[in-house]
Amino acid sequence: MDLGDRHGRVATDLRVSLTDRCNLRCQYCMPAEGLDWMPTAEVLTDDEVVRLIHVAVTRLGVTDVRFTGGEPLLRRGLASIIAATKAMPGSPRTAITTNALGLTRTAKSLAAAGLDRVNVSLDTTDPEMFSKITLRDRFRDVVAGLEAAAEAGLAPVKINAVLLRGLNEDEGPELLRWAMERNYHLRFIEQMPLDAQHGWDRSRMITADEILTRLSEHVTLTPLDGRGSAPAERFLVDGGPHTVGIIGSVTRPFCSECNRVRLTADGQVRTCLFAREESDLRGPLRDGADDEELARRWSEAMWGKRPGHGIDDPTFLQPTRPMSSIGG
Repeated sequence: MDLGDRHGRVATDLRVSLTDRCNLRCQYCMPAEGLDWMPTAEVLTDDEVVRLIHVAVTRLGVTDVRFTGGEPLLRRGLASIIAATKAMPGSPRTAITTNALGLTRTAKSLAAAGLDRVNVSLDTTDPEMFSKITLRDRFRDVVAGLEAAAEAGLAPVKINAVLLRGLNEDEGPELLRWAMERNYHLRFIEQMPLDAQHGWDRSRMITADEILTRLSEHVTLTPLDGRGSAPAERFLVDGGPHTVGIIGSVTRPFCSECNRVRLTADGQVRTCLFAREESDLRGPLRDGADDEELARRWSEAMWGKRPGHGIDDPTFLQPTRPMSSIGG
């Protein structure tokens, strides 16, 4: 049994959301006042999270596990969940997507638990612009968190950046220079229709083509082959050794090569970031289903995965859940 779909794709990369809570308020994600968080009783316990990951790894062929949120560093049991995951057969590769707040305190312990690497969200090198985008004065804490991750050996340290029209749209070249000076791997991501406010407007989105054009005014970019199922198109910068990635989720979709599946903090399987349907595993889990039953339900859910996210389709509807609730 595996997590194959009717279009020939097989999911081996599991994204596990550990919480919908976050300590930043990025404009493209959630409103300033925050959201109505999931009730604690609906969120999977640490043991339930580990059990479902174990099913995915031992029965369904998952080899990579990334912990997301919200902000996964807010999950108190994160280190123990990572350690339990790393101890599973095959020792799955582990990563987290984080805003880096708290990494100065936790990077070493997470590395000791078996965390392999981190992806950090950072959209600017200007502390004032950071405050405008996130509504929090925490830029220096993020920088310190990045440094702590590198010192703990969580390499390569990757940075995910979103460029927003009217805010940081001209900062791409400076972000790239800043990241290369510190040996971080930078990836630009097109803004996606996953904000809680449903204010996304494609006409205002800075596209992958725009990003490449602006970067090319400052550096020479050479396309690299071998993308595979990775979401980022990678380019060698000025002949190397540094690279930059572009994730054109909207204008350059990579759905045909997708190998990802998502588990939300409340135990729902999502076959696509933009799916509007979910399959419940929490209910059967709490009702006493054995591992074989959970694996069967998960596999059946994946079989119905759509061929693409359909953002270009006139009938496209934004998911009701925002990114913080889905898990990036």
